[in-house]
Amino acid sequence: TMPLTAEEAGVPNEAAAYLKSLEDPEVIERVRCTIPDTHIFKLPPRPTAGGWRGADWDKEVWQGTLKVVERGDLTVVLLVDSNTKAIFAVCPVKEGAVDRCIDSSRYFVLRVENAASGKHIYIGMAFNERNDAFDFNTSLEDARREKQAEQEAIEAAKQYEYGPTKD
Repeated sequence: TMPLTAEEAGVPNEAAAYLKSLEDPEVIERVRCTIPDTHIFKLPPRPTAGGWRGADWDKEVWQGTLKVVERGDLTVVLLVDSNTKAIFAVCPVKEGAVDRCIDSSRYFVLRVENAASGKHIYIGMAFNERNDAFDFNTSLEDARREKQAEQEAIEAAKQYEYGPTKD
């Protein structure tokens, strides 16, 4: 199976770990959702107060397909060219990686990672339809909930295996 962390895989970050995992045909991949019409924006400077506002975004830099994918132990938001299927960006799903905008349920900020340099940037993302935003949120929440349940099952099994701790 695939290493759990970027460090174990010997790569700079989770985006690189995801891309490296594509070389291994044994790794199971699950696509939680696919949204064909996703818009990506260059963000203006971060607002000093409140939060991100989609209404402030005017520089669209890309349009294509979004996928929420689980591969091994990683969950990522993939932005994929609709025609060539080339990966435009990888956003590993972890704390602080996906942020909602304060003025619209269809706008989000993603923390995408550069697999080569290990650096990250924030980009704006918008969906045309509220249903797409709902599907996106649901797929992230389902992935989080299943990972949590899996972790709890592992902990419970350890307790069972070793019995209760003795004082």
